Order: sequence, then structure tokens, then C-alpha cells
Amino acid sequence: MKVAAQNLVQNSSIDNGQKSADGPLQRFDKSLEEFYALCDQLELCLRLAHECLSQSFDSAKHAPALVPAAPKGEGGAGGSESLPYTQYLPLIKAQIASAKDIHNALLEGTNKITGRLPPPGGP
Repeated sequence: MKVAAQNLVQNSSIDNGQKSADGPLQRFDKSLEEFYALCDQLELCLRLAHECLSQSFDSAKHAPALVPAAPKGEGGAGGSESLPYTQYLPLIKAQIASAKDIHNALLEGTNKITGRLPPPGGP
């Protein structure tokens, strides 16, 4: 915008006969192109940051909690983030079921794309 304003002032001075066109004139289109390139770069950085944040939230939500390797009194990793083994089992079962659901959905999608029928007694 600064370049556009300078060009406008210089052009109006030339049109009014107050100044000759001797001075170097900055290219408005080049400055505008640089501005759009910076805006595109900023947009990509913001999208990347949003995607990283979203992935971080998903990772924290779906990642299993730690299982203590040693009892709490033995100086192990027994912190507030770890789960006892009895609570860890349902979490693992849920993750296995989720992985099977994803696998079945992918198989179903590939079968639809290729036009094959699912095997009898399949998913």
C-alpha cells in the first residue's frame, strides 16, 4: 500500500507538471505479488499449525495411558498418569476393536472401488 501511495503521488505530480519522471518508480505489481506470496505463506503456516494442534489433541485423546512397570513404592514410573493393569485391559480392548473397525472400513472401501464382493462370512 505504501508503494501504491508513493506511485500515486509521483504520478499526480507528473500529471500536474510539478515533477518530471526522472526518479525510479517502484513496481506496484511486484510489491503486490510479494504481498500475496507472504499472505499465501502465512495461510500455509496457519493451516499447518491448526493441523498440528488437531493432531496433538487427537493423539492425547486416543493414546493409551502408561502402565506402571514397577509398584509405586519401588521408585518406578508410578505417577498420576499411569493406570493399573485392570483398567488398562479395557482400554486396549477398545483400541483393538477400533483398529478392527478401521480395517473393515478400509476393506469395504477397497471392495467398492474394485467392484469385488466381500467374502462370505466376512466383515
